[in-house]
Amino acid sequence: MTEKQAAHDPIVLRAIAHPTRNRILGELGAAGPLRAADIARELGIPANRASFHLRQLAKYGLIQEDAAAARDRRDRVWRLSGDGELDVNLGAIEAAPGGKEAARVFRRSVQGWAHHVVDSALTDERDPDTYRSTSEHSLKLTKDEARELSLELGRMVEGWAERTRSDGAVEDRRTYLLYSVLQPYPDVTED
Repeated sequence: MTEKQAAHDPIVLRAIAHPTRNRILGELGAAGPLRAADIARELGIPANRASFHLRQLAKYGLIQEDAAAARDRRDRVWRLSGDGELDVNLGAIEAAPGGKEAARVFRRSVQGWAHHVVDSALTDERDPDTYRSTSEHSLKLTKDEARELSLELGRMVEGWAERTRSDGAVEDRRTYLLYSVLQPYPDVTED
């Protein structure tokens, strides 16, 4: 597993807090290199809007052009920079000018997204062509064991990602989201 790209700049944090840009990063991570038209189709947005968001992500070094995947010099294909993993250090960001507001916007975006993800997973409206699963596990771990578990799960998921990226486009394959949180059990209030 390679080292994560540091994202300690408030401006970069605002860029990844945007829901469309975050989804684009997810699509590039799941599928590998894509064109703006591919992303537009996956997200159901106009190609010019996809292009705008791709340029913004490139501006902050989160993605880059993949000339080797292009059909010709005019063809623009985009891929994640590095391994696509970001290390977001909110403490370092909050210490920078404008960082407290950027961290607040980021937290609000992440919280809203987490609520949407859980709500979507628990909805009664089931599409028979999809699979949904929620799970909750309580484990007794030390901090080091928690880190080890997180890394092990990350390696397993990345193995699946590499396998599904490399075996070509399967007709009924769509992007699934695996959302997980590993933390000490949160305090529970009676109300």
